[in-house]
Amino acid sequence: MRKPAVVAAATAVLAAAAAAAVLARQRLREAKRWARAGAVLQDLEARCAAPAERLRQVADAMAAEMRAGLASDDPDGGEGSVALKMLVTYVDSLPSGDEKGLFYALDLGGTNFRVLRVQLGGKEQRIIKQKSKGVSIPRHLMSGGANELFDFIAAALAKFVASEGEEYHLPEGVQRQLGFTFSFPVKQTSIASGTLIKWTKGFTIDEMVGKDVVAELNKAIKRQ
Repeated sequence: MRKPAVVAAATAVLAAAAAAAVLARQRLREAKRWARAGAVLQDLEARCAAPAERLRQVADAMAAEMRAGLASDDPDGGEGSVALKMLVTYVDSLPSGDEKGLFYALDLGGTNFRVLRVQLGGKEQRIIKQKSKGVSIPRHLMSGGANELFDFIAAALAKFVASEGEEYHLPEGVQRQLGFTFSFPVKQTSIASGTLIKWTKGFTIDEMVGKDVVAELNKAIKRQ
C-alpha cells in the first residue's frame, strides 16, 4: 500500500513544482514588462526635462509678449498680431483677511451667471455665512437688447436679496456692496467702469459694444 502513496506524493510534489515554475515565469515576464515600461518613462522624462535656463528663457519671452500686448493700442489684438491680448486691470491690492461685513458678488461668465452673498468676520471668524444661486440666461436675451439682458440680471439679484432673512437687513441708509465679474473683453477706465470691446460665448448684443457695462448694470438695478 505504500508504493501508490509514494507515487501520489511524488506526483503532488511534481505538480507543485510545475505550478511554481509557471508562476515564476509569469512573474519574470511581468517584471520584464514593468522594466520596459520604466525605461520608456525614464526616456520620456529625459526628453521632456527643461533646464532651468530654458525655463527662464520661456518666462522672459512670455513677459516680453505681455508687455507688448499692454503697450498695443489694440487690446483685442489686431489681425496678424503676435502679442498676447492684454488688458490693464485697476485691481492694485489683494484682500488682507481683515475684511468684515456683508458683501455681494455677481458673476456673469457666459450662458449662466451667479449671485453670491458672503458675511466676513475677519481673520478670526473668516467666512461666517455664504450663499449663492446660479441662474441660466434665456437664449433670446443673448441676442436681444442691452436693457433686457441687464434687467433680467438685476431682477435675479433683487429676488436673491429679497429672500434674505432678518439677520441680513442692513441699517437704514447703508448700501449693499456689490462686486461685478464680467467675463468678456472689457477696456477698464477705473476699478468700477469699463467699456465692452466685443462679445464672446454666443452673445451678440451689438448695441452694447463700446458701452460701460457697470453703468448699464447700475441703471438696471435702479429700474428694479
